[in-house]
Amino acid sequence: MSRMYLSAPLPFVGQKRMFARHFAEVARQYPEDSIFVDLFGGSGLLSHIAKHVHPGARVIYNDFDNYRFRLLNIRRTNALLDQIRPIASRFGRHKAITGEAREEVFALLEQEEREHGYLDFITLSSSLLFSMKYKLSIDGMRKEALYNNVRKAPYPDFTDYLEGLEIESCDYRELFERFKDVPGVVFLVDPPYLSTDVGTYRMYWRLADYLDVLSVLPGHNFIYFTSEKSSITELCEWMGRNPNLGNPFENCLRREFNATMNYSAKYTDIMLYTDPSSSNILPDAV
Repeated sequence: MSRMYLSAPLPFVGQKRMFARHFAEVARQYPEDSIFVDLFGGSGLLSHIAKHVHPGARVIYNDFDNYRFRLLNIRRTNALLDQIRPIASRFGRHKAITGEAREEVFALLEQEEREHGYLDFITLSSSLLFSMKYKLSIDGMRKEALYNNVRKAPYPDFTDYLEGLEIESCDYRELFERFKDVPGVVFLVDPPYLSTDVGTYRMYWRLADYLDVLSVLPGHNFIYFTSEKSSITELCEWMGRNPNLGNPFENCLRREFNATMNYSAKYTDIMLYTDPSSSNILPDAV
């Protein structure tokens, strides 16, 4: 096997580079003939590491976000950044790109999209937008300030990064159904974190979707990732202490009110209430 990479070649929201060495240590503890199924493959880093520490194991990488297509276009992305770099360098590192320079950058983006029909917006956002801001269109980027975050060196073209992996691209539930009864399977479960921005993922996530992921864990070997910010473990602990609660809102009526805080912040207030005409309501206290 080639050397093990501890970070993905291209930016990806939520890639596990900070966990890379710790994950490798844990993965090594599973048998050599395990089948690692990476349900939320993301950047492929977990799959890459699992295959590296167990070269003989089957590793299934669910590339639902089509990261491999971004990898296929690394050279084109690097060529575009080579054109942007001298424009951005007129400004200090991490400083705003303004005036004519800003329009020059957008002219290059528009030309690239017009001529080739593809832009790696995640990588471009990482290079040109404020830290951790990501937009998936030129129009979206135009609404943001541009910054000189362009790296000095090209992104590495790791041609062997996905070597040996079995690549799928499907809903994680479909992949789970295929492997849930296979002996020796180890599920790698790294879903988008609750209470974090999931705008760059190819799906819309509600609270129920985060909780549905937990149903793949019982009865299987797994390595699961979450964050303190999501409070998911605290929620599970609470559910364990209150197993008979059920759904207290099951028979409630519901009303919603849509509110706007400003041009970009909207929310929905929800009122749930018991039906006053229902026979389940307790009589007034005497």
